[in-house]
This record gives sequence, structure tokens and C-alpha cells, in this order.
Amino acid sequence: MKEIKNILICGLGAIGGYYAGKIFANENYCLKVLVTQDRLNKYKNEPRVINEIEYDFDYILPDDVGFLPDLIIISTKSSGLNDVIINIKNFIKDDTIILSLLNGISSENQIAEIYGKDKVLYSFLLGHTFFRRGKYIDHDGNAKIYFGYPNGENREKIRVLRHCFNTIGLEYVICEDILNSMWNKFCFNCCVNQISALTRMTFGEMLQSEKCINIIKKICAEISAVARAEGIANSEYFYENTLKSLKLMLSDGKTSMLQDIEAGIKPEIDIFGKTVVALGGKYGISTPYNKIISDIIDLI
Repeated sequence: MKEIKNILICGLGAIGGYYAGKIFANENYCLKVLVTQDRLNKYKNEPRVINEIEYDFDYILPDDVGFLPDLIIISTKSSGLNDVIINIKNFIKDDTIILSLLNGISSENQIAEIYGKDKVLYSFLLGHTFFRRGKYIDHDGNAKIYFGYPNGENREKIRVLRHCFNTIGLEYVICEDILNSMWNKFCFNCCVNQISALTRMTFGEMLQSEKCINIIKKICAEISAVARAEGIANSEYFYENTLKSLKLMLSDGKTSMLQDIEAGIKPEIDIFGKTVVALGGKYGISTPYNKIISDIIDLI
């Protein structure tokens, strides 16, 4: 398989903008950003400013042809995934790698249903909170992309992506059990993101609250039970791993879900608590904590 040269990014929010800036700065790669006409007009009038540097990216529309990327990075909100799946159809070739940085545990399967499992590399992002205020994006660089294929498949695609990330200077971790790693991140999001959306707590405030930690433990127990039913190994360590991850966060940092709530943006509850509730119903597992917390956020 040839090395990655052409990259397409879908979604220019906090995460997509940060990684677009990193790739754009490397002359070894040709980067294009997929946008709708409305977004194109917006970004031309108000270019993204990432860590105090203004970027005029090379934008491409869904109906354009002739650009066939080796790597497609999807970094939209979950609500935008269905549109992206449709909009990338002109940019898929036989050996395209699709990398989804969306939260949750379902985006890879949704993409694979249309373009095939061989093209989708399972992944997630872990690191300090990304901040976006209008066109301004700020991040301290403490973030890693975790990726891999279930059952150790597609080693060649992992190799070329590793080479690409090394060349650009992106931090990453290759996961031998990517599904377990994704579920650990999912558990963290279901606990920490959802609680923060209700309480307005920072990471540090959550760690200092005994009641908060107790609720995290209850939520983790429900997710561990659902994960076992899904065949995910080592789910009994979800609670321990969630606390470890929480301790790595900036004490005054806020989750993306809390930032959405404060900005008046609909949060991604469908891919967190509501997913746990749906899977619990599938397997006959009670999930009252995830049910009530997602219902209250929905109400807010």
C-alpha cells in the first residue's frame, strides 16, 4: 500500500480545526477541507484562527471531483455524521482510510455500512479539552489519537497511518484491543460529560466531590454490564480507568458537553446515555442512572 499524501478533513470545529492546522503546516501533505457552500462562505469571511494563527485552508465541496484522498478524517459532531457519509461519496477510492474522531461507539459501524469495513479504521481522541469561541480555537497540544483494527486486521493500513502521523508530528497510540479502548473512552464520556452538563462542574470539582464519584461508580456499573453483554473484555475495570482518566484532565477544564450547554448547542446525548439505555433494553439490563441523567439533559 502506498504512503498517505492526500488528506481530507470533514468538520472544522475545535478538533477538526486543530488537526487541520497541524496537517496544513506540513509541506509533505496535500490537505483539503470538505464543506458545504454555506460553510465555505462563512470560512472565507471568517477564517479559522488556531492557537493565534489564521488559516486559509483549501476548501472543497461535496460535488467536486478529481481529488481522491488517501485518508479521510471525520471530526464533526455526531449530528453531522449522516450528512458527511453522503458528502464523501465522490472522494472514496479502493484503498482510502476513513478515520472517525467522533465520540461514542457507533460511528465506525455507520460508515462501514456504506463504504465497507475494510476502509474504516477504529479510533478515538483522548487529551485535554479543546476550546472554541467562534472562529478561535485553542489547545495546549496534549491530545492523542488512539487507533487500531479489531482482531489485529489491516496491519498495512496501520503502518501507513503511523508513518503519516510520525511525519506530521501527531501524537498517537496503536491499540491492540481497540474495541475495549473505545468502550473505556465511551464510559468516561457517559460519566464525566453527562454529569458536567447537569452540575456545571469542572474536572477538578468532580474529583473533589464524593457524591459525584459515587454517581460515576453507578453509571460505570451499568455500562460494564452492557459491555459484557456486547462481548467487550475487561469491562470490570471501567470505573478504575474512568477515575484515572479524570485525574489526567486539567482541573479547571470543562467537558465538550458542558461547553455545548453553555453555548446553547444541543449536546450529544444520543451517543452517550441513550445508547447505554438502548443496549440495556436489548439485553434486558437495567440502566436507571443513564436513563435519568440523559432524560434530564434532554429536558435542559
